[in-house]
Amino acid sequence: MHRVEHDLLGDKEVPADAYWGVHTARARENFPITGTAISAYPHLVEALASVKEAAARANADLGLLKPDVADAICEACREIRGGALHDQFVVDVIQGGAGTSTNMNANEVIANRALELLGHEKGEYAHVHPNEHVNLGQSTNDAYPTAVNVATILAVRELAEAMVVLERAFAAKAVEFHDLLKMGRTQLQDAVPMTLGQEFGTYAVMLGEDRLQLTEAVALLHEINLGATAIGTGLNAAPGYAEAAVAHLREITGLPVETAADLVEATQDCGAFVHLSGVLKRIAVKLSKSCNDLRLLSSGPRAGLNEINLPPVQAGSSIMPGKINPVIPEVVNQVAFEVIGNDVAITMAAEAGQLQLNAFEPLILHSLSESITHLRSACVVLAERCVSGITANADVMRGYVENSIGLVTALNPSIGYAAATEIAKEALETGRGVAELVVEKGLLPAEELAKLLKPETLARLS
Repeated sequence: MHRVEHDLLGDKEVPADAYWGVHTARARENFPITGTAISAYPHLVEALASVKEAAARANADLGLLKPDVADAICEACREIRGGALHDQFVVDVIQGGAGTSTNMNANEVIANRALELLGHEKGEYAHVHPNEHVNLGQSTNDAYPTAVNVATILAVRELAEAMVVLERAFAAKAVEFHDLLKMGRTQLQDAVPMTLGQEFGTYAVMLGEDRLQLTEAVALLHEINLGATAIGTGLNAAPGYAEAAVAHLREITGLPVETAADLVEATQDCGAFVHLSGVLKRIAVKLSKSCNDLRLLSSGPRAGLNEINLPPVQAGSSIMPGKINPVIPEVVNQVAFEVIGNDVAITMAAEAGQLQLNAFEPLILHSLSESITHLRSACVVLAERCVSGITANADVMRGYVENSIGLVTALNPSIGYAAATEIAKEALETGRGVAELVVEKGLLPAEELAKLLKPETLARLS
């Protein structure tokens, strides 16, 4: 069963039970790109409904919408914000037209649900029209970017929460491993002693620093261009509409959004997205580095460093019995690589904007959403499936310290650099221990040497 709808290009059949209409139908044909519909981004769908409800409220305040029409539009939007009809948001996330297809998909779904609420059939747009009523006072060029901002803010909140989970997991291990002595390494060579707790504490600190950067970056997205309409001049928006719509959006979302000081600038500027993407890349790079360390520290178990054990979560090989691979750090590494690639895509999309509008926000939305949601999942998985179950091989680490010529660095103040150098050279050539050679040569009494080589002294814990 079908119904016939009409647009600029003529008549077109639409499935009778579909809440979307002719504009969405054409977009589905035009943009079979990723196979991922905007319904895959619930924050975006909810943000679109929030923007449309705010607009309907503002237009009702100004007497531009009949009360029953405004009420039906608002009720439809509330249902969508509650999770209903998300399957009706069917256009591909990557599309031409600067988001017009996404905006019209939302307009049509809301209009047809509002028609049902008023007792009419889908497609009877004389009563509630996607453009004349749902899109009143708006353009794609202000409604869509505002929704993208709101959706991104909500998604970043979830990422920040996941980062806290991972940060706490590393911090807990830092406490657990507080006094386990090991060798620190620079350039993959023995450096000076430290504790495993200090090493894990570093990972927690890095995540905390990055969360602060994320909070600062997302704050820029609270400045929106709702009310700008086509290019920022506010054409076709009634006096007072912008102020009312933004006030209603604040109430609906609970977010402290505010109108940009210059709407012409705000309509074309994607700098806040570029900045946020840069912070996401920073998080990804540092998270990947931490995972590289976990893979290296757990390497072996017989022919690697074998300082820590990652929890075994699955068999590692289809040919090598007993092999366990660091699959959780590996998947987080891959998420990081994706985020770094997305940052390039976002950068190019922002740069490619021309004159009064950036037509490439759909790609920016897609790339940001993938980076944020995948990083969130990666943080949770890494915390729960890996970090929380890590154990330490204290004897292995202590053995590395006792056998390392790097230990001689701690003795420099007591025996002098020249003597320390000779000890290091002999230890390296003979395979004998630094402590053994120092005592043998009478450079330090055994009791004093023992004090200097105490874990708390070596790692500067006291």
